[in-house]
Amino acid sequence: MKALVTGAAGFIGSNLVDHLLAEGHNVVGVDNFSTGQAHFLDRAMLHTRFSMQRGDILDKAWLLSRMRDIELVFHFAANADVRFGADHPTKDFEQNAQGTANVLEAMRICGVPSIVFASTGSVYGEASIIPAPEDHPFPIQTSLYAASKLSAEGQIQAYAETFGIRAHIFRFVSILGERYTHGHVLDFYRQLTEHPESLRVLGNGKQRKSYLYVHDCVRAIFVALERAKDKVNIFNLGTDEYCEVNDSIGWICAELGVSPHIQYSGGDRGWIGDNPLIFLDCSRIRALGWKPELSIRQAVVRTVHYLRENIHRIERNDHLSCVPS
Repeated sequence: MKALVTGAAGFIGSNLVDHLLAEGHNVVGVDNFSTGQAHFLDRAMLHTRFSMQRGDILDKAWLLSRMRDIELVFHFAANADVRFGADHPTKDFEQNAQGTANVLEAMRICGVPSIVFASTGSVYGEASIIPAPEDHPFPIQTSLYAASKLSAEGQIQAYAETFGIRAHIFRFVSILGERYTHGHVLDFYRQLTEHPESLRVLGNGKQRKSYLYVHDCVRAIFVALERAKDKVNIFNLGTDEYCEVNDSIGWICAELGVSPHIQYSGGDRGWIGDNPLIFLDCSRIRALGWKPELSIRQAVVRTVHYLRENIHRIERNDHLSCVPS
């Protein structure tokens, strides 16, 4: 199989690339490197079956030229700057919704039959059913990021119905593990190594979130590709548990051997659009025979171990500090 991976130099995308290559597939990676990191692809670049193309999916002509002879698209390129969506209101639409429209149109023109799309559990907003199942009624959207992902899902479903493209859509919880570059574990790690006596936290620490280890996430995707054969296949991806931000703080502090004074701010949520509880019903993907190997605590600890060895290589993005995602 020849696959194209958008966002190939990102956290999840690069782990996906490695998995595809290990399975013997040919892979074309595309990334504009606005947030992707080239060293994540060091292992992939050793393969003759991998080629990396630097460019932007918003460039329709460029994207079309990379879509030739592709059999499956893994669309993971996106703006994931959830917290600061209000500071640049058009960015989520352009990079997530418009970018997906460009990918789909290039697929149509080139006859690419299948797409895997990275969506988000945030599309459930402040869910009325907990844990939220895939057929949960869609509430008012609480973030521009989630709204753009939901728009992209709709476009994918419409292309599936209109042009016969097969789609696998995955609504992720927050992902942890090797090559993690954004979120609360990184922020707290940096704070606690720079000033271990104090920790700033957005929200009251009681926000309840679910997390999933990146290799469990990638395994789930391939289980679904092998066993779910509908025209449009939608799956929640997460664990059957959640934790408070305070729980995660405790695990991180234990690993680092620190006992900081914690300063909370922002009430029961960290920012506009932050949902105090994200917990997904993952029974649909479980029914295919998949289950996560790591618990949330194990995934947090594994991420801390990764950061300890690699923090010097991760590009800094200070405007994302204190985010409990």
